[in-house]
Formats: sequence, structure tokens, C-alpha cells
Amino acid sequence: MSKRIAFVAGRPSHAAGAHEHKAGCLLLANHLNQSVEGVEAVVHHYGWPEDNSFFDGADALVVYSDGGKGHPAIPHLQFVDSFAKQGKGIAFLHYGVEVPAEQGGKEFLEWTGGYFEMHWSVNPHWDASFTELSKHPINNGVPPFEMNDEWYFHMRFRENMEGVTPILSAIAPVSTMERPDGPHSGNPHVRKAVSNGEPQHLAWAREREDGGRGFGFTGGHYHSNWARKDLRKFVLNALCWTAGMDIPENGIEAPTPSAAEMARNLDPK
Repeated sequence: MSKRIAFVAGRPSHAAGAHEHKAGCLLLANHLNQSVEGVEAVVHHYGWPEDNSFFDGADALVVYSDGGKGHPAIPHLQFVDSFAKQGKGIAFLHYGVEVPAEQGGKEFLEWTGGYFEMHWSVNPHWDASFTELSKHPINNGVPPFEMNDEWYFHMRFRENMEGVTPILSAIAPVSTMERPDGPHSGNPHVRKAVSNGEPQHLAWAREREDGGRGFGFTGGHYHSNWARKDLRKFVLNALCWTAGMDIPENGIEAPTPSAAEMARNLDPK
């Protein structure tokens, strides 16, 4: 049975090579279309489609964009909720996991199980080491790996992690707490968690009662990281799983993109 995955790529932001939403979505979509039998991936870039018919027939909706008050899904929460309640998948990547608590927080908890909450979560750049991967289809064929990124952590999750499965977890070093307190930089709660050496969940999955699946991933700041086989396999596995697919034991294999492919579709910055 074929699956359709619809990407919403956010507008240009940050310096060149960072938050390359359009190029990242098109790269991932191209891998899905060429390497996964029975998948059709489509991309709408630079914001939410004017017509929600873009999502007709889609099995999963993926948002890779800036977040906060300008999150492209905020004006469309009712539509996304109705989409999810049809048993369909929802995934948010990098800054796309952040919405204000009062504008999408409860919906994100329902759809994917967690989100970045200001004055609770933080967004430092650091080397995350994934030494033991959880037993989940998203991690099929993915080896332990280490990667530098703007790894958000200390997410706001559902009460007692009900219905939420951690997929990638790492111990955040004390160096992540060097910045002063602020909406994204630090707070007493996260400082205590880091001091205690608590594992931080940087990717998570949820299987909802409506039959749909949700996925959140806090990495994805640097476009160059998509050239890494381990990261690509992990995210391609996750997107197909979110769309309701079974993941092969060795994960989804996709060829390493060339330098020309990596430079394709970058935003004019």
C-alpha cells in the first residue's frame, strides 16, 4: 500500500548552512521517492500552503521550520488536529518542535507527545553521544553515533511520559548550562536536571489512540549533517514509521548525496 508524506518547509532564516528548511525537505523527500518503494513525498516550501488540499491523500504531515510564535502550524491547529484524528502521522523537526504553551502546546502533546516549552526547554549547541539506542523500529539499522548540533533538550512531555517512547537520548554536559537564564538558554529546572546527569530525550515517538503516530526531533540545525548516513537513515526511518510503514530490520538505505546535491536548493542568504 502506497504512502504519501507531505512536507512543509519554513521560510529562510539564520546564516547560510543553518535552518535550510527548503533544501533539507527536498533532500529528504528525494531520498524517500528514490529509495523507498511505495512512497510519494511532496514538499511545499516557504510556509504553509494557501490551500490545505496540498495534504489530500497524505498519510503524514512533516513540518521543518522555525517555531515559536511564528510557527506555521499555529493558524492551522484545527486543521492539523482533524488530520491527526484521521489516524495520520505528524512529525516536527528542529525548531519546528517549539510552540508557545498557550498556542499549540496541548495539541503538540497530543499529536507527538512533547514540544519545546520556553522557560523550561533549552537550545544549546553541543556534541550529543548516543551510545545506546532504544529498541524501536525508528532505530532499525542505526548504529550508535555522536553528532554536534543545536540539540534542544528538557522538552515538555506528556504527564509521566504516558504514551511517549524516547528514541534518542543523551547526557547533556555541564557546558550546556553556561548561558544565563532566559526563555531558551536556561532555567532552574533544566539546571537541576543537568546537574543530576538525567538523560535528555532529543527524539521521541508516540502512538496515539486514534491509530496515528507522532514524532519529534530536536536536531537538524546544520544542513551539512544530512550528508551523514547515520542521521539520514534515522530520520528516513522515522518519517516512514510516522506515515504508518513497517521499517526493515536494517533500516532504510539511501545513497550518500554528492556535494552538488547537498548544495542544491539552498536559500539565498
